[in-house]
Amino acid sequence: MGTYLAATEFISEKKSKGEILVFRRGHTPAALKDKAHDEETAGYDKEHDPEPAASVVAATDMIQKQTAIFSWKDVCYDIKVKRGETRRILDHVDGWVKPGTLTALVGVSGAGKTTLLNVLASRVTVGVVSGEMLVDGRQRDSSFQRKTGYVQQQDLHLQTTTVREALNFSALLRQPAHVSRKEKLEYVEEVITLLDMEEYADAIVGVPGEGLNVEQRKRVTIGVELAAKPELLLFLDEPTSGLDSQTSWAICDLMEKLKNSGQAILCTIHQPSAMLFQRFDRLLFLAMGGQTIYFGPVGKNSEQVLSYFERNAAYRCPKDANPAEWIFEVIGAAPGSHSDMDWHTTWRNSSEYHDVHRELELLKCERPEVTQLREDDKESYREFAAPFVEQLLEVTRRVFSQYWRTPSYIYSKVALCLLSSLFIGFVFYKAPVTQHGLQNQMFSIFMLFTIFGQLVQQIMPHFVTQRALYEARERPSKAYSWKAFMFANVTVELPWNALMAVIIFICFYYPIGLSEHNSNPAMCLRCVANAFVLDHNAEPTGEVHLRGLQFFLFVLQFLLLISTFTNMLIAGIEDAELGGTLANIMFMLCLIFCGALVPPQSLPAFWIFMYRVSPLTYLIEGMLSTGVANQRVTCASNEYLRFNAPPGQTCGDYLQPYISTVGGYLNSNTSGSCEFCTYGDTNVFLSSVSASYSHAWRNFGLLWIFIGFNAAMAVFLYWAARVPKKTKSKKKEE
Repeated sequence: MGTYLAATEFISEKKSKGEILVFRRGHTPAALKDKAHDEETAGYDKEHDPEPAASVVAATDMIQKQTAIFSWKDVCYDIKVKRGETRRILDHVDGWVKPGTLTALVGVSGAGKTTLLNVLASRVTVGVVSGEMLVDGRQRDSSFQRKTGYVQQQDLHLQTTTVREALNFSALLRQPAHVSRKEKLEYVEEVITLLDMEEYADAIVGVPGEGLNVEQRKRVTIGVELAAKPELLLFLDEPTSGLDSQTSWAICDLMEKLKNSGQAILCTIHQPSAMLFQRFDRLLFLAMGGQTIYFGPVGKNSEQVLSYFERNAAYRCPKDANPAEWIFEVIGAAPGSHSDMDWHTTWRNSSEYHDVHRELELLKCERPEVTQLREDDKESYREFAAPFVEQLLEVTRRVFSQYWRTPSYIYSKVALCLLSSLFIGFVFYKAPVTQHGLQNQMFSIFMLFTIFGQLVQQIMPHFVTQRALYEARERPSKAYSWKAFMFANVTVELPWNALMAVIIFICFYYPIGLSEHNSNPAMCLRCVANAFVLDHNAEPTGEVHLRGLQFFLFVLQFLLLISTFTNMLIAGIEDAELGGTLANIMFMLCLIFCGALVPPQSLPAFWIFMYRVSPLTYLIEGMLSTGVANQRVTCASNEYLRFNAPPGQTCGDYLQPYISTVGGYLNSNTSGSCEFCTYGDTNVFLSSVSASYSHAWRNFGLLWIFIGFNAAMAVFLYWAARVPKKTKSKKKEE
């Protein structure tokens, strides 16, 4: 505690890097390296450089132009709040979004703006949705989610990925399968140019406060959706919230640029400024309870929307007033304001409301005739654009990249396995083949198992990070299936476990002396040279076995058992802390009843089932028997049983029936004092702990069953606990 208190006086907290761009080694753009030199170069004027403008125009022409019209009519959303009681969140909302238009969704806090966006984007998993939601006059199909872009309010990205990699990942998995990989990656470059991200395209996203700044993160969030080449429309959930005025204006410039490139955009805005308000083409205004009070054009200088409210008993809007704030005051939603008029009823009785319904009926009747569907184009109706194999490869590649770019995970994993195995190996260095030595060797294996909890704590946080990103952004957008996610996260641990198995095997197996009891130094060198091929474990008895390879396989199974067990537990649990606690409890039960602390014959009858279902039972039997079986035991001087033989008999004559039945050997065969060692060979010791080398390959096979069971249960538990199921409410919506 004194050391800790002293350290706090001299070690300051971690300082922020001030959102400095961080690039992968060797990927820093040349433009940034020469930036200082370029700015000092005489005659260089960045504002009049023609190349950026030309590239942006070219990129705008390359962006996928949307042609479909998305419309909705009488959309209602009800959720259960109590038994038998429901609450209506959205109340008969109408509207449409056409290509090349920017529609604002405005309302008071709690009016249901984000809820409407989620309902329209098919991102709600509870409640009952009713009403019509049509694409070119037709019902939405299973491919709707991947054909739309949804820019969330939170900028969720994997912090170890670069900007270009994030966009490439979205393009490869969400663009149609018939588009070649080269074309997808070229399209990403066009998106990077359009969003003015060339300068930091190879920068690491990082965590908030370190890496990309707020505006750059928002551009990346929009770019990820644009890279998917959405065919229908783009949803944006409050893209300017939390941003300063300059950054908000830059984001609005970006939205207008996308609109001019043919994108259909529906955007929620919370209390926009006067200048920002006028940049939208149409306005959908919601009051409390999700009730529409206006849907129509904004007009130049907001004339059309102001005209509607002024015609319906509202006082005239002052010229210097913010139209959005004035509307909030008129409807009584601003602080200190009040209105006796039911603006929702006023809207439903207005001519504008009837014009909207006539337009919706026209779209429903005419658009199917204008846009013909190809019945043989089954690919466009698939839930996921990419085949499952491609999903699995891309997701696995990204998870591998995340692990590789998280050196704290790799270093801690190597340090734990290396130092723990070295510590245990040299604590029991060259354990002799005596009674006490055999006990030490069994205890060393038992001690090796105790790294289980630490390895679990290392794996779970990375799984939770991947899962949070997948469930928040990539699953709703139908980028890839949950099966690809689970298989990738289970697979990515396998090569690291193989490497850790090599480290543990070398640092544990040889120092303890399992490789060559009672062998000479020359034989030891041969054993090391043939570590994974031929091991002279039973050299004293004349037997030659593949003991080294066999022991290594058990170590590998131990690490595979840990990783799959971890994935099984965390698959359906919300956070790593709870998962780690549960894993430690279950591991301790397996460790206590594995037969090392208490032999199975000494266990109470009720607990014998734990001995049989514990995977450590078969692991410790396999490792211990492989390490010490078929060895001659030489008792230490203090381990002999000393007694006198009966008169007229030698020690050998007296003990021969016992030795032939139980085992052991005499140190001297005289008629006087006898010295008897209860263990003649290691197999007697193994039988005392219910272990046998003849069961080694059986145990090897049983452990693969445990590993396979853990992996299968991880997939099943994730499906059961976290994969949204199609409920009756969902079917009703469809």
